[in-house]
Amino acid sequence: MGALEQFLEEFTYAGIFLALFLGGIGVPLPEEVPILTSGVLAHEGVVRWWLALPVCLAGVLSGDVVLYWVGRHWGERVLGWRPVRFVLTKEREQTLKEAYHRHGVKIVFTARHVIGLRAAAFLTAGIVHIPFPRFLAADAGAAMVGVPVSFGVAYFFTDRLHDIIADVHRAQRWALLVVFVVAAVWIGVHAWRRGVRLEREAAAARDAAAPPR
Repeated sequence: MGALEQFLEEFTYAGIFLALFLGGIGVPLPEEVPILTSGVLAHEGVVRWWLALPVCLAGVLSGDVVLYWVGRHWGERVLGWRPVRFVLTKEREQTLKEAYHRHGVKIVFTARHVIGLRAAAFLTAGIVHIPFPRFLAADAGAAMVGVPVSFGVAYFFTDRLHDIIADVHRAQRWALLVVFVVAAVWIGVHAWRRGVRLEREAAAARDAAAPPR
C-alpha cells in the first residue's frame, strides 16, 4: 500500500474519494485497499476518522451509482464496449441476470461484499432495471456494514494489518467460489427442469395430434 498511502497522504480526503470512485467504476483497485489505508492514516493522525469514514462511504457509493446508471441508460448496448466486457463477461452476465430475476436486490447486498463481482453486479442491476431506490437502499445498507468494518480493522489493528488482509483475501476467494458454484448448480437445475417440461409439452402435443385408434 506504499504508493497509495503516499497519494492519500498528499491529497487526503479528495484522494480517498477519487481512489474509491475509480475502484468502484472498474479500475483494478480493490476498494478495500484505500479504505484500509484510510484507517491507517486516521490511526496515525494524518486524517480525522470522523471525516475520512464518511468520505469512504461517499466514494464507494458514487462509483456504484455511476455503474448502475450507465447500465440503465445504455442497457444492452454497453455490453459491446470492450472495457465493459472485461468486467462483465458473457458467462457472468447470464449468471447475474438469472440471479436478479430470482433474488432481486439481495444480489446487490451480497455482491457489495465480494471482490471482483461488484462492478459487474451493479452494472447488470441497471441493465435489468432494478428500481433505483431499492438498488441504492441495498447498496448503502451493505456499505454501512462493510466499509466501517474494514476502516475500523485498519484503525484499531494497524500493527497486524498485513496478516489480517491475507486472511480476508483467503476468505473472500472461498466466498466467491461458493457463490459461483451455487449459481452454476442453480442454473443447471433450472435448465434441466425446463428441458423436462419441454419434453412433456412436446409429448402431450404429439399425443393430441395423433389420430384416434
